[in-house]
Amino acid sequence: MTASTPTPRVAVAFHSGYGHTAVLAEAVRRGAEKAGAEVAFIPVDAITDEQWAQLDAADAIVFGSPTYMGGASAGFHAFAEATSGRYLTSTWADKIAAGFTNSASKSGDKLNALNFMTALAAQHHMIWVGLGLAPGWNALTATEDDLNRLGFWLGAGAQTPQDGGTETVHSSDIATAGHLGARVAVQARIRVAGTSALAA
Repeated sequence: MTASTPTPRVAVAFHSGYGHTAVLAEAVRRGAEKAGAEVAFIPVDAITDEQWAQLDAADAIVFGSPTYMGGASAGFHAFAEATSGRYLTSTWADKIAAGFTNSASKSGDKLNALNFMTALAAQHHMIWVGLGLAPGWNALTATEDDLNRLGFWLGAGAQTPQDGGTETVHSSDIATAGHLGARVAVQARIRVAGTSALAA
């Protein structure tokens, strides 16, 4: 990319019930910023008009939610339903989208939460970006400290003990979320550069 390529704008739109998902959201933000993006950090349970405008202006939106009872949280669902006006006007069409989630169990049916996010993105005509990592911790030579230790492809999946504080979010899961943020920022930059080139 050249110095004249516009800086990609990434929004991290997340709900966090007990703070664990917020730790991952911060990691996504750091990863995107290190990859050169301007990042809007948006807790969706207290979203403002200014933050809605940031989502509308973003080149990419990374969705985040804990997995509760086998799906995305009620707080995230409320946000998703509130986007229906933007769905009707295709406001978010062709933006990059990605997602991350956390639950107390290793599986915890996290895939259902990620599937909900991909369906939400698809309804908005967005372009989904997966995690882009091979699974970790799946061989005798592997360790729990591998990136993508839980073996997700669709997005970043994390596991935190239900009775643990925010300090117990696993370092591998934090690093994996950071990888996702960087990947989204790179893909957003490519899209912005391509759009600029086509418009020239």
